[in-house]
This record gives sequence, C-alpha cells and structure tokens, in this order.
Amino acid sequence: MRYLKIYSLLLILSLSFGACEKLLEPENDNHSTINRIYSDPGFAEGLLMTAYTKIPTNGLSFNDVATDDAVTNNKLNSYLRLATGEWSALFNPVNQWDNCNSAILYLNNFMGIIDTVAWKWSNSEINTMFVRRFKGEAYALRGLFEYHLLQTIGGVGVDNKLLGIPIYNKIMNADDNFNVPRATFDESVSQIYSDLDKALEYLTMDDYKDITSASQLPPGLESVKVTDYNSVFGLQTNQRISGRTVKALKARVALLAASPAFANNDATLWEKAANYAGASITGIGGIAGLDPNGSKFYDQTRVDAINLASNKDQKEIVWRSTISTSSAREKANFPPSLFGNGNVNPTQNLVDAFPMANGYPISHPLSLYNPANPYAGRDYRLALYIVYNGNKMSAKTITTGFGGGTNAKDSIQTSTRTGYYLKKLLREDVNLNPVSPSTKIHYEVHMRFTELFLIYAEAANEAYGPDGTGSNDFSARNVIAAIRKRAGISQPDNYLISITTKEDMRKLIRNERRLELCFEGFRFWDLRRWKADLTETAKGINIDKAKTNFQVVDVEARSFNNQYMHFGPLPEREVVKYDALIQNKGW
Repeated sequence: MRYLKIYSLLLILSLSFGACEKLLEPENDNHSTINRIYSDPGFAEGLLMTAYTKIPTNGLSFNDVATDDAVTNNKLNSYLRLATGEWSALFNPVNQWDNCNSAILYLNNFMGIIDTVAWKWSNSEINTMFVRRFKGEAYALRGLFEYHLLQTIGGVGVDNKLLGIPIYNKIMNADDNFNVPRATFDESVSQIYSDLDKALEYLTMDDYKDITSASQLPPGLESVKVTDYNSVFGLQTNQRISGRTVKALKARVALLAASPAFANNDATLWEKAANYAGASITGIGGIAGLDPNGSKFYDQTRVDAINLASNKDQKEIVWRSTISTSSAREKANFPPSLFGNGNVNPTQNLVDAFPMANGYPISHPLSLYNPANPYAGRDYRLALYIVYNGNKMSAKTITTGFGGGTNAKDSIQTSTRTGYYLKKLLREDVNLNPVSPSTKIHYEVHMRFTELFLIYAEAANEAYGPDGTGSNDFSARNVIAAIRKRAGISQPDNYLISITTKEDMRKLIRNERRLELCFEGFRFWDLRRWKADLTETAKGINIDKAKTNFQVVDVEARSFNNQYMHFGPLPEREVVKYDALIQNKGW
C-alpha cells in the first residue's frame, strides 16, 4: 500500500508537471507560415503578386517637378527638396534600392517553388501551363526591377569604373551573405537581357487573349484543350506582364545602355536599341500602327470605352495597370477655382518647347510666333497638356494672369507658381465641388507605343542618321513625321524637311520625346542619360491686366552638380553596412 501511494503521488506529479509544460508551449494561433505556400496555390502566388504591387509605375511620380519641365507649389514636396539642393545618399526621393531589391527577392523565392506547388492538382495539362506562365512572369518581372534599379544607381563608382547593380538571382535566406558587390554596367545589362530572354521562352504569345481553335495554340502546347489554354493564358490574365511587354522592355533597356552617360557613342548599341524597338513597331503594322489618338490616351472617352469582356482596349497601350476609381489626381492638380490644389505647375521652359502649328520652333524666323499673343497658332498639344492663360479646363476658362482670382499666379498657396497648370493625365469630367463630388475610373500606364516609336527614332538616328533604316522598313525621319502629323503639324512639314544632319535631328527627336512623354516620369532620367545640363532654371510668366505684356521670370533655380549628378547615389546605410558596395563618385 505504501508503494502504491508513492507511485500514485509520482504519477500525479508527473501529470501536473506535464500539464504545466504544455501550458508553457504556445498554441497554434492560425497564423500562416512560409510552409503554407506548398499546400495553398493562392498563398504561393502571393509571392508573385507582391512583386506586382512594387512595380515603380503603379503610380505617377511627377518627378518632373525636379526638372526644367515643372515646379510644385507644395513646399514639402520631396522632389522640390531634391531639385533645390537636398539630394544626397541620405535623402533620395528617386531611390529604388529597397523597392526593387525586395521585389527581386520575392521573385527569387517564387521561382524556387513554382515546380513544386500543385497549381491545378486535378489537371496536369493546366498545371503545366501555370508553371510555364508563372516562370515567364517571374523572369520578366525580375528583369523589369533590375532595369529600374540600374536606371537609378548605374554610374561611375569611386573606383572610376562604370558599375551597375548587385545581382541577386537565387533564393537568399536570412543568414546568407548579402554583402554582394555591384556588377559592372555591362554585366548588369547582360543579366537583364538574360532574364527577359528567359521570360520569352515561356511567354511565347505576345498577348493574353482567348483563342477559338487549336491552330492558334503556341509551340509546346499544341496538344492542350482550347478551353484549358484560355483558363491560363486567356483574356482573364490581361494586365499581367506579357510577351509583347517583354519585347518592348528590351528596347527600353537597350536605349539606356546606348545612351551617352553609359556608352561612348557605340553605333552597335544604338543599332540594337533600334532593332528591338523596330521589331515591336513592326509587330503592330509599322508606322501605320501609330495610334491616331495616342496623344489623348488618358482622355475620359477613351478610358471609359475600355471593355475587357469584349477585348476592347486602347491601341496606344502596351501595358497598363488595372482600372481604379478615384479623384485624387484631379484633387492634387486642378486649379483652385475647380477645388484643386494646383500642385504641378508646368514651366515656361516646357511651354516654349512646343512649336508653332506650322512645325517651326518659336525661335525660328519662319515660325510666325507673336510674343504679344504667345499661345496663338501653336502645336495643339500645348492646349491639350497645359492650362495657360485663357485656356479651358472642365469647360471653364482659366485666367492665370492679372485678374484671375485664385487661379492667378502666386495668388494663394494652391495657385500656380509659373502661370500654368497641369492638364495632361487629368479627367476633366471629375467634379471636386463638395456639393456634388464625383469620381471616375483611371489607370496607370506602364508603357505605351509612342514611347517605343520615340526609342526607335532616337536609336535609329544615332545608328544610321535621319534617313537610314538598317534592317527595318522605316527611318527616324519617318517616325518623327508620323508623330508630328498626328500632333496636327501643317503638312508638308517644312521644318522637318529642312533637317539634314544627325545633330539637328537629335535635337528634334529629344524635343518630341519631351513633349509626347511630359509628366509621365521620363524627363528626370532622360536628362541624365543624355548627360544634358541639369541646372536650367525653371521659369514662369507674368501677364498684365491688358494681357499684352508677357514677362518671363525666374521661378526656381536647379541645384544640381553636372559633374556627378547624372548618376544617382546608393543609399548611404547600404554602403556603410556592406563594404563590398562601391558608391557612385561624388556622393
């Protein structure tokens, strides 16, 4: 009995201690762990979708306010601070280091599990197609993020070598070595091309669209059912990165690599850029494929006409984001009388870049430009993109000169500082009146075909001159002629006809790029890859009561150093943390 009591006591104590030990163990709290990716396809795809959310062009940056194209009336704007002397390795609003590297690491992790996840366990053919598409998307997106990172940090290091990005092309665990040196610029470009070419091995169709017969199936998928193909590569997948986008992106990469900041006038690099862009243009029918309404891609009638169910989208768009409903862009940029904050103010510099309707620059003796009536007889894109004194916005005349009330230059905090308001990219049918406000649908453009035409024109002119075609059927002159004709330039375009040298054509092409792509985030980087002057003072206009005296005035100086600020800095914390990283010279 004594031993039985002792045994019973030990049993009770052991159970008690066991219970206490169990109480001290954390219970399953239903939080997902990384292991869930292997059993939950939707969760696994989240790695890919996270990368999509980090695409730099998911929103408009309006970094134009740090160039000679615009200023802002928002005194706290980070680009204003950048442009007026605060840009450094510690303060860098155009930094893409964290965003792009984070996306690349997510994509690397996704690539590591694509072959192991049962995307469609009940149908092996559909599962195989998902594997194929996901690999194509992942490689394409990694190339995209590598490009954006290279654009922001590629440059001459303190070791006087032209450097690119650190290359992360494998899964990295927390205890792995992240102290990776930057590859050379050429090695970085090769890495991007490698990823984009790999993507094209899987994304063999240019676009995601429903097919109707087996004869339309791409190579390698000839035996799958049409309905199964459409469930993976069909129209429902639209707005994801596609084969057509990858081909266009190669042209963008090639243009960067051939530009003066990164190459020594190498004709072979220009030719590569021309061929990549030319192939994309040929794919839509050549010069005839230029959308006649492409300059108005953001216009409400064109945006509202989009209908994915009937595969109706804009001819101008290579790749765009999904549609969302808001009025935030208009609230930020409408003039005060329309209840906006007037944030982005185009400069006189940009206004002067628009030619007359007869095609001649306003400085040319044949332009017929009248300084006392400066907006008359101008290229119609001026009125389309910029609100100037007497121009209309939302069917209301806006006066930015004397007597304009809150819309007049420097009247109130939300008034223009230059005498101009932004019009491009805004929907004039948005109503911000608090009594009856309205929102409208918008989308962001990742790439449009006009950019590809301009890439071709720039590269072809440098490679072959104004009229050379290389392996294509059209020249730089042909492209610029089509763009200017679309802009309403009088025909024949005598100014374009008068241009015979590569140097003069270069000036015209750069100007057309400035006009066509204004406020889309290109100017900041174009000036740098061209190694152009970064210090041109932003100017505005004062208009008197009689509207006969138009006085150009300085508005904001640009505090850039042309010795080294064509290349951006790496984040200071990264250079301090990782001794293998070399900072760009000057920073």
